[in-house]
Amino acid sequence: MSDTPTSVDQRTVGAVIVLAAGGGTRMKSSRSKLLHEVAGHSMLSYAVNAATALEPEHLVVVVGHLREQVMGHLHDIAPHCRTEVQEEQKGTGHAVQCGMANLGELHGEVVVTYGDVPMLSGDTLAQLVNAHRANSDAITVLTAQVPDPTGYGRIVRDDRGLVSRIVEHRDADDATRAITEINSGIYVFDTDVLIDGLSRIKAENDQAELYLTDVLGIASSDGRRVGAYEIDDLWQTEGVNDRVQLSRMNKEMNRRICEQWMRAGVTILDPEHTWIHSSVDLGTDVTILPGTSLEGATSVGDGATIGPDTTLVDVEVGADATIMRTQASLAVIGEGATVGPFAYVRPGTVLGAKGKIGTFVETKNTKIGEGAKVPHLAYAGDAIIDAGANIGAGTIFANYDGDNKWHTHVGRNAFVGSNSVLVAPVDIGDGGYVAAGSTVTQDVAPGTLAVARGRQKNSDGWVAKRKPGSKADRAASEAGDYHPNDEVAADQAKQAGSNQEAQQ
Repeated sequence: MSDTPTSVDQRTVGAVIVLAAGGGTRMKSSRSKLLHEVAGHSMLSYAVNAATALEPEHLVVVVGHLREQVMGHLHDIAPHCRTEVQEEQKGTGHAVQCGMANLGELHGEVVVTYGDVPMLSGDTLAQLVNAHRANSDAITVLTAQVPDPTGYGRIVRDDRGLVSRIVEHRDADDATRAITEINSGIYVFDTDVLIDGLSRIKAENDQAELYLTDVLGIASSDGRRVGAYEIDDLWQTEGVNDRVQLSRMNKEMNRRICEQWMRAGVTILDPEHTWIHSSVDLGTDVTILPGTSLEGATSVGDGATIGPDTTLVDVEVGADATIMRTQASLAVIGEGATVGPFAYVRPGTVLGAKGKIGTFVETKNTKIGEGAKVPHLAYAGDAIIDAGANIGAGTIFANYDGDNKWHTHVGRNAFVGSNSVLVAPVDIGDGGYVAAGSTVTQDVAPGTLAVARGRQKNSDGWVAKRKPGSKADRAASEAGDYHPNDEVAADQAKQAGSNQEAQQ
């Protein structure tokens, strides 16, 4: 879910530069820090989406560490971005210099943000730009008041309340460290002020780096107005540097997503044990039970119940469907259908309205028609099961011959008995029946019963001959000629006689 963003006035933002070149060493990962996910999407994707909301003339992502990964990801999610390489990480000022290198003449402001601040929204960036313009600032910095500002750059204001400079924590004295207003590292610059400031900054600090914050000090000393736009939502200024912070960010993002959906008419019984990606769409009166994870492009129709203990990845669920204790991906579940418990619904599965995929059933690339049922202990792969058909417990669609996959068709209102094997390719016609325990290798015509099994043979006295004196032999001797079915037959005969007398 997302709120309608605040719009920027009609003047174009010249460029947004997203800084994404850092090493991210504290993640201890072979994957770029920026590709680690929050609520199912890379941190970089959130930064790009927020930047794109400003509709800038140029959107530049400055890459460096593991840049092949980052550039490949950008190609997939945001081909409208351009990239610039920071070969050596010499500080934020140097990174912005790299980002500005090939933009040519710019019209409008330059916004600088980061690739590892996933909570930052396009709405906040728009408000920042609007505040910059309303106050006629040369530079505007996004700030926040935090209870523990350790590690953050501090905002130092002058007597007028404007920003005079920003001091990094490592370079601050005790008085400056007592300041609780912190620098988010997100700015709006008038273009000429940024270009001039970048040409004048020097690496005069413990890290021998070019600090972008020094541009603010230069502008202030030149008598230019440097303003601050303070926000209450501290999470929008939070970056992610290690997996502990990543976990905290995921938890907070998920809390917000769950809260938004609950306010929109979704019942989430246990939000702390429910995970919903930011790209999921839910209808009204949906109920989500504990242990559920809704991921990717999953959508759930009105009145459906999902869970408990269910994971859906890119699944379309129809209204009033019920899915419990199920793993499903790239599938479609029809209106009023039921799935689970303990079902494995693989890609290509389409379950029709009021259909059923039951307990310990696995499906793959299978279309199950309206009202059709695969209720128990079955595997249905590469199949079409038409409306009203019923697949008995223990049935296997044998779709693979060791080299190729083959398809099976089960017609309308057909019935396949328990413990059958349908060896593809095979067609069971409309209204056809397959006897329990059959291995079907030939087509079954409509309305035909297929029996493909050996005839039963009973060997009288086998136990007495082969296992004399055993427990089975003693039990058989005590039973004599009695058979349980004899009692059933007697009851049926008695009932038939009673009915005959009533008719007379």
